Amino acid sequence: MFKSISAIAACLALSGAAHAASCGNTSAGFEAWKPEFAKEAKRAGVKSAGLQALAQATYATRTIAADRNQKSFRYSLPKFMQIRGADTIVAQGRKRKARSPDFYAALERQYGVPAGVLIAIHGMETAFGGFMGDSSVVSAIVTLTYDCRRSDFFAPHAIGALKLVDQGAITGATKGAKHGELGHTQFLPGNALTYGIDANGDGRVDFYNQTDALASTANFLRQKGWKPGKGYQEGQPNFAVIKQWNAATVYQQAIAIMGARIDG
Repeated sequence: MFKSISAIAACLALSGAAHAASCGNTSAGFEAWKPEFAKEAKRAGVKSAGLQALAQATYATRTIAADRNQKSFRYSLPKFMQIRGADTIVAQGRKRKARSPDFYAALERQYGVPAGVLIAIHGMETAFGGFMGDSSVVSAIVTLTYDCRRSDFFAPHAIGALKLVDQGAITGATKGAKHGELGHTQFLPGNALTYGIDANGDGRVDFYNQTDALASTANFLRQKGWKPGKGYQEGQPNFAVIKQWNAATVYQQAIAIMGARIDG
């Protein structure tokens, strides 16, 4: 597991200094901004491999376009579930649980998170690993940090991505989602750094390995306050924890509904 305390400390230290590097709303100042941000990254503990990945990062035009055009927050719950293929996720999720009952039972024993929730997240995020993204994780998250809209939010995740490069968990070429999320369940890099688990015991945390990714997801939810044995539907104790995974209300509702159907 990554050392979460040091990671959190570094992220907190960075958040206070995030304004030192000037943000921008077009690609024009991106190359000039990267050396500024490199100074902050170095102060936060990023080493040579991460700094090199930062230097090689390119302005992610598709990421900016996606960030300006997010639709999930505007869909009704039935529309969202239809678009995201909820029935298919549930049907495939039940089969996955039936094929690997011991694996999911072990995760629930260790972290308290039921199989249905983890399987629903896995299905929703990447169609069970079928598509984990085609954007450079580093370029995407660095671009979002440079962009003025949410620099403070993304800066710790940019530092996280660069530290993951230092640790060999990803490279500058690793592909993920357009907002820099990575692996089977699409962790933001700062969360990957903090909550990553080497569940298969091979000596590294690999979010593109299903075992590591699902254990890391369970660990994230548990660390965010998941209460073993308690419910996770709206109004129940663990629904608030699902909110920590994704900010869209329809996403939270969909995970809770699909999780219950898979577990049922």
